[in-house]
Formats: sequence, structure tokens, C-alpha cells
Amino acid sequence: MTTANDELSPAAADDPLVAPDYAAFAALLRASGCRRCALAAARTNIVVDRGDPTAGIMAIGEGPGEQEDLTGRAFVGRAGRVLDELLRAIGLDPERHLLIANVVKCRPPGNRVPHADEVAACIPYLHRQLALVRPHTVLLLGATAYRHFVPAQRSFAMEREVGRRFSLEAWPETAFYALYHPAYLLRSPSKKPLALSHLALVREQVESRGRWPA
Repeated sequence: MTTANDELSPAAADDPLVAPDYAAFAALLRASGCRRCALAAARTNIVVDRGDPTAGIMAIGEGPGEQEDLTGRAFVGRAGRVLDELLRAIGLDPERHLLIANVVKCRPPGNRVPHADEVAACIPYLHRQLALVRPHTVLLLGATAYRHFVPAQRSFAMEREVGRRFSLEAWPETAFYALYHPAYLLRSPSKKPLALSHLALVREQVESRGRWPA
């Protein structure tokens, strides 16, 4: 008896975008040597994620930084430590209670904002992560993550969007939240109490739906 996977060509079988489950996706992407955009030229590691893909909550940032590039794990540098501190403050273990990923999987030079062509090349991987994880809650960390999920707005202002819960047609069962990027909180530490209040609201709303991790 043959299955759909048995009928894949060798090239397709090695493609993370057709991986049948999350473990296969992550392993294939890490080993892929992806050259879909120019960011591949200077990278050390493809940074797929950090955390638990079965947890039901995802946090999505912009792209890897220096420490992430070196270790191959998402949000492990200074901004990652801020994120972990905030998550733990509302009762989330970053390694057990959510999956953390980025819009692009390779470090932009100098930690700059990824270019539109780089995002276009890489975002199918993020969409595949979402399709395999099927999170009930997604935390969009910062303006770059927000802009690549929400249609362009001429008067976009992160200060107006932050803390807001919304839904998207492509993922109707998922609650999305716009939140400050932890790197911004390193530059503006006075905003940390506000960021924590936004996360506390996330907890309250996820608990009200009976989805908060035990």
C-alpha cells in the first residue's frame, strides 16, 4: 500500500514545505542549506524556532540576531532574555508553553530589518509552521511581524496597535495579538510595565477560552 509520502520525488521528500509533521519540517529546514535569498550568504545557522510546537501558543518576531545565528535557536540573546522574563511573569515557560519563531530564519546583516524580497522568500516557511502547529494564540512581536500578517495601513502606528487582539481570515481559529518587540523594550525600559500588562491581558483572554497551559 502506498501513501502520499511514498509518491513524493526525492527532491520533494527533502522539502520542508511538504513535511508531514513539525518534527520533520524543523529537521529538514535546519539541514536544507536554504538559498532562497541573499541572507544565506553570511549565516552560521538557519534559526527555525525555540520551544514546544505542541503548546498551542506561538510568538513571532522579526529575525535572528547574533546569538541566535550562532546557536541556531530563536530569541536567546539580550532581547530573548527580556522576552523570557516577561513570559515567566505571566506563568509561561518559554521552553514548554509556546513555540518561538521569526519572520525570516537567517540573520539580516547588522540586525537590520529584513528586506521585502527576503521576507517574500522566507515567509512560506513561517506559514508552514503555522499550518503544522495550528496555534490558538499568536503573539506578533513588533512592527515587522505585525506588518507581514496585517494588510498595509497608510497610517500604521505600533503604539496604536500594540495590545490589540484581532483575527485574520487565513487563520480564523487563531487569536492574534500585537505586542512590543523585546528589543524595543531594551531601548525603552519604561515601556516594560505596559508590555507586561498586555501579556497579562493575553493570559486573561486565553484562560477565558480554557486554553491556558497547565
